[in-house]
Amino acid sequence: MGSVPNQGQPSDPATHMIVCGDDGLAHRLAAELRGVYAEQVTLVVPPSGRRVRRPVVGRARAASAALLDRVVSAAVSRAGAGGGEPAANEQVVEAAEVTEAVLTEVGADRAAALALVYDDDETNIRAALTARRLNPRIRLVLRLYNRRLGQHIEELLDQTAAVAAGDGRGAGLDASTTVLSDADTAAPALAATALAGTSKVVQTEGLVLRAVERQPPRPGEVADPGLCTLALLSATSNDPAGADGSEGSGENRPRLLPDEAAVAAATGRGTVVLEQVSYSGPSLPAGRGGVPPFASLFSRRLRWSLAGLVGCVLALAVGLMIVTGEHPLYATYVTLLDLFGINDPAFHKSTARQVLQLLSGLVGLLLLPVLLAAVLEALGTFRSASALRKPPRGLGGHVVLLGLGKIGTRVLTRLRELHIPVVCVESDPDARGMATARRLRVPVVLGDVTQEGVLEAAKIHRAHALLALTSADTTNLEASLYARSVRPDLRVVLRLYDDDFATAVYRTLRAAHPFALTRSRSVSHLAAPAFAGAMMGRQILGAIPVERRVLLFAELDVAGHPQLEGRTVGEAFRAGAWRVLALNTSPPGGRRGEGEPAGEERVPAASGLVWDLPPTYVLGAGDRVVLAATRRGLAELLGRRRRERAGA
Repeated sequence: MGSVPNQGQPSDPATHMIVCGDDGLAHRLAAELRGVYAEQVTLVVPPSGRRVRRPVVGRARAASAALLDRVVSAAVSRAGAGGGEPAANEQVVEAAEVTEAVLTEVGADRAAALALVYDDDETNIRAALTARRLNPRIRLVLRLYNRRLGQHIEELLDQTAAVAAGDGRGAGLDASTTVLSDADTAAPALAATALAGTSKVVQTEGLVLRAVERQPPRPGEVADPGLCTLALLSATSNDPAGADGSEGSGENRPRLLPDEAAVAAATGRGTVVLEQVSYSGPSLPAGRGGVPPFASLFSRRLRWSLAGLVGCVLALAVGLMIVTGEHPLYATYVTLLDLFGINDPAFHKSTARQVLQLLSGLVGLLLLPVLLAAVLEALGTFRSASALRKPPRGLGGHVVLLGLGKIGTRVLTRLRELHIPVVCVESDPDARGMATARRLRVPVVLGDVTQEGVLEAAKIHRAHALLALTSADTTNLEASLYARSVRPDLRVVLRLYDDDFATAVYRTLRAAHPFALTRSRSVSHLAAPAFAGAMMGRQILGAIPVERRVLLFAELDVAGHPQLEGRTVGEAFRAGAWRVLALNTSPPGGRRGEGEPAGEERVPAASGLVWDLPPTYVLGAGDRVVLAATRRGLAELLGRRRRERAGA
């Protein structure tokens, strides 16, 4: 294990935080804590020889990525060279495994929070158990893909901290355990981008926030503000520098949480507005289990053949009823006897009756092969119910999803919860998401997406959007470029690891196809704010990307926040920092704020979340609110409260 030389212990152990990981999420999270929350961070990474090399393409870099390179890369290089003074709030340690000795050396027994974001669940769990034993007070944030296991681990570690507090060693214990998945955090944004290109959805345990981008209104039109305006988009849609929020002047960058005056003065700028704030429970389409729906047992051609034969039988029965004058039920019965050839010949009957009997026999001959085909098709459908489905003929308006790994599986589930037709493309028949695709009865094309004919088999020429979510940047790029050659106006969403590469691809595709929607998304970029918020002791409900910036949604108590407590909802709003969206009401009912006149509107007494808060509602110490905030705005809210506690 090696560490940065001349690096002392943190001056304030109460705010010292540790990040342990082996991929881009660890670096992004460390940069988030340092640059946004101004925390003292120790980054524990594998030795240089075992680290995954981060590709570097281009020179332009977003602010967080620039901070990442200036701090992390410089610290690592200085550590390897054995000289130089690192910054006051940075420390980089190399360790092959996160053992008890390593955690002790980096100060886990004194740290305020520890994030374990290795790509392996077992490694994170082992280190979390060790850290909880060393320091029952430490706040733990784990990255686990297995959600069910994560719930049990979270309960176990919290129970361990509670036992320590009960023994008298944890007076004033502020420990907590939060289990997050980068796949779950990024999936809503990726799925929403594929659905509407500009829509963003945050969903967590009964809470659904839907935001949508709206283009600038035409002359004479009035823009619909929605429930509230969350952001103003780049000033010029043709400006590649301002489009991703990484360059250009402040006027060209997207403006998060603008006030009413800024929204009214904005011309030629699109907006991100809150379109819907309501819960709709997850619902999967029919046929989720192993038994297919009845309509899928038979092909459309066979169903039409059966319908035609039934129509012929009814017509023959009506004809017999007219010729013989018999009751309709008796006429139908005789027609069926003639149909199956078990009736007596119509000797010495009228010519019309004999003709009807001959026609019934002919229809019976036609019915036999149709019945046999129906039986064979039904048996074949049941036998292939557990097998992969192929894209049906005539499919259109669907989403083509490339890659069924961790991210692809979560995005697939989210798309099917929204009843969006999906066709998956995967080269590995044993991929993680194949079982999910079978369970949800989603068509899958097995093959290498870079090979000719694979995307055509997925009906890319009639698709609504392409989601390239494989783990290889070059594969995602190649598939996107080929799809663009087939459909120049196709909506494309790429998962790219490196920010420089994502920016270069975004600008190039946007310039080459100005009328098509292109989005580049980094999973670590989408997930890091949620992990950082959990380390600060607050639950981040979700993150909505606005171009290449992020808007966070968090739930916190009003008590202890002078920016919120005692203020009305209108007064608590700070442009560019935070906006109160909803109130988590107490079971007895709503509360009237201190000093609020009797004639003012009250919050309705109801359990759950109240979204239509009047601007005059006064936020009290007992309230719990859901707010939208920028990263720096949320850092200011949390940081000021923490400093006040430390001073007390």
